[in-house]
Amino acid sequence: MPDTRSPITGIDSHAHVFSRELALVAARRYTPDYDATLAQYLDHLHAHGLSHGVLVQPSFLGTDNRYLLAALRQAPEQLRGVVVLERGVSRAELQDMARAGVVGVRLNLMGQALPDFREAAWKAFFAHIAELDWHVELHRHVEDLPELIRQLLPLGIRLVVDHFGRPDARQGLGQPGFAELMALGASGQVWMKVSGIYRLAGTDRQNLEFAQAALAVLEQRFGPQRLVWGSDWPHTQHEQSVGFDTVIGQLQALACPAPLRHALLVQAPRALFKF
Repeated sequence: MPDTRSPITGIDSHAHVFSRELALVAARRYTPDYDATLAQYLDHLHAHGLSHGVLVQPSFLGTDNRYLLAALRQAPEQLRGVVVLERGVSRAELQDMARAGVVGVRLNLMGQALPDFREAAWKAFFAHIAELDWHVELHRHVEDLPELIRQLLPLGIRLVVDHFGRPDARQGLGQPGFAELMALGASGQVWMKVSGIYRLAGTDRQNLEFAQAALAVLEQRFGPQRLVWGSDWPHTQHEQSVGFDTVIGQLQALACPAPLRHALLVQAPRALFKF
């Protein structure tokens, strides 16, 4: 039979969908006052020549992934998902999510006490993730990431770091944790999301200059096959100053050679997210 799937022209590896009508977790850092719908997101992809996307569960929805899963089921060939879970989630629930297009679990550790992944409950949880061949996505400031990653590497799971590892652009490449994080790229188990440039704590110029310098190091240490680009739409907490056009402009400003751009947008995310 002929392959009728849409050709991959570009994969956005990090976006969120939600509705302001959904129940939000009590302990949250952000409350949306607008909707970020699947239809809006797909329109953005189409307008910018992108064909596929990865939906990531936002922290303010906690472990209620129903809205994300419903979105995946509306466009199963175009989308993959990354969920947030309780450690005691059942294997049956995990398998249902996998059938819907989930390929990873996110640990958003911003503002939280650092976990000890060597605990038995965590090991049992990660054993399920490994059996499903999902990846684990880490969102935490850069100084804490190396130790967390070192705890996870022996488990043999693919690890994905959000938003350059959330460094502070004002501190440059020499800031605590960044060189260690770059060295862990040699493990072959760690991927980096080239995303959220506007979240790097500096001015627009400082953030972009840091991203340019960091990308050069990442290409050397991780290799283009483990770097993926994401829009971070709808840019929560930065909606007033950042839009999809903004992040496309930042991607262009990185001035990636054609092979690296193709790796960021097609080759690496196609493999990591199983398109």
